[in-house]
Amino acid sequence: MMVEAKLQGGVIFGDPENEEYVYLPGSEIGASRPLCVYEAAGRREDVTMEQAAHLITTRSLRPTAHPKLGRSSF
Repeated sequence: MMVEAKLQGGVIFGDPENEEYVYLPGSEIGASRPLCVYEAAGRREDVTMEQAAHLITTRSLRPTAHPKLGRSSF
């Protein structure tokens, strides 16, 4: 899936206006089942790659810059 490949490449998806972000931390690269981070409403939650892709597509999140991480998650 294209979204998963972009996550694995360090792309951060989000909606800065709503402070909502999904990304793959660098520490998860090469993991057999990598966990992504979903940030929303001031909370952080680990989600599977499949859940992350679902969040990105259903919430129409786009590649963006994270306020702390910048444009890449690693």
